[in-house]
Amino acid sequence: MSSTSSSELPVQPLQGVQLLGVGLLLAAANFMAVLDTTIANVSVSTISGALGASSSQGTYVITSYAVAEAITVPLTGWLANRFGAVRVFITSMIMFGIFSALCGFANSLGLLIAFRVMQGLAGGPLIPLSQTLLLRVFPKEKAPAAVGLWAMTTLIAPIAGPILGGVLCDQYSWPYIFYINVPVALICGYIGWKMLKRFESPLVKLPIDKVGLGLMIVWVAALQLMLDKGKELDWFASTTIVALALTAAIGFIAFLIWELTERNPIVDLRVFRHRGYSASVTTICLAFGAFFGATVLTPLWLQGYMGYTATHSGQTTALSGILAVLTAPFVAKLSTKVDPRKLVCCGVLWLGMVTLFRSFNSTDMATFQIGWPLLMQGIGMPLFFVPLTALALSSVNPSETASAAGLMSFCRTMSGAIATSLVNTGWENNATRYHAELAGLVDQAGDAVNNLMQSGMSIDQARASIEQTLQSQSIMLSTNHMFVMAALSFLLGAIAVWFAPKPKRIADTSAAH
Repeated sequence: MSSTSSSELPVQPLQGVQLLGVGLLLAAANFMAVLDTTIANVSVSTISGALGASSSQGTYVITSYAVAEAITVPLTGWLANRFGAVRVFITSMIMFGIFSALCGFANSLGLLIAFRVMQGLAGGPLIPLSQTLLLRVFPKEKAPAAVGLWAMTTLIAPIAGPILGGVLCDQYSWPYIFYINVPVALICGYIGWKMLKRFESPLVKLPIDKVGLGLMIVWVAALQLMLDKGKELDWFASTTIVALALTAAIGFIAFLIWELTERNPIVDLRVFRHRGYSASVTTICLAFGAFFGATVLTPLWLQGYMGYTATHSGQTTALSGILAVLTAPFVAKLSTKVDPRKLVCCGVLWLGMVTLFRSFNSTDMATFQIGWPLLMQGIGMPLFFVPLTALALSSVNPSETASAAGLMSFCRTMSGAIATSLVNTGWENNATRYHAELAGLVDQAGDAVNNLMQSGMSIDQARASIEQTLQSQSIMLSTNHMFVMAALSFLLGAIAVWFAPKPKRIADTSAAH
């Protein structure tokens, strides 16, 4: 069953300033939802310290939002049909603002994570619905410009996130990275309802796959908890981790069986029968996971061990977006003329080479030495994201485009959340291993301690100085190790894309988000 097209409704079209206002409002909603995926990245250390938690626990602030957002994305289509796209959009906007405020008020990590989950659940529908409503409101001849505005916010938001997060943390305090959403969400929600309610579509009472939704929540939550708590509980030596692993595995298998046999599945897994789509999703999981993991790791390293403030760390991290914004329009044009597999392969290999180059970092690097590879990394980002979306959606039947786009978004978000947990755990474990190896090699004869004592230090001060150097070098080696692992994941992604056949048509990517 399908809903009536909004174009068939007798709606008075918007003109001039009103049209521009709606375009900016919808772009702002998308900007806000995407911004919150990165705004907390450079603030993890600050938040952890303020709430008495470790850095590894602090990363739950990132992963909890990402997982919650991933869960609601497949539900967006059903919600829009059942309650109306405009009502769902406005409700999501207002709830996003309310839960953002509650995140700022949280006085413990547990409360903050709970409110971040609710914020992610509210923010999930904002990204796809902002694009859907843009295409509904704008005349067909102006739709490309509207989608261009929307796409620009998608690229700019991850760049602005670390900078804005850093400035707010340093100049004010960490709750302001959440408070900043509140006035935007509430004002846009009120104005949006006034301007968009005339574009509401007819309601369609579609059945919801309650069992599939429940199974998805169970296995996703169990998997994420296992990854987040693994290091803290000594992995499979803990009965809790074993229980979570079994729950995730059984839940996932049950989810697969149910979704493949359900008439109206919450996630249409049948699209994986298309080889091109399967190869594209594999590529995006491997490449986006590597990209997001490295992006989360960078500010943790810079702030924790290189002496960077949150602002400085955010500015350095955000360099990766500058060339991405500048090259995106050229890549969009190029992707209609060149085999997208070639563009994706080049983009992913470029990201892999830059990440591999970053694995030779040292503790005495200047900001320029850290920053310029991040700047160059931006060239590969549009080459990876833009044509891969087209390749994936051109591989499925036109009637499956919306389902395929939602599932791809789910897989992409989950890969980022899982990569964050894996990178954080691997980073700390490798640092411990490197520290043990270096400790057995450093100053075996005691010469360094003696030299430091002769310079005026006490024996305790001399040992503390050597220990500090050991820890700094251990973290640096571990950071470089994780960059090598990310580069390997990029390489596997570049190979995976070639399992897709050459596309025979150009897909309408308006359903992608």
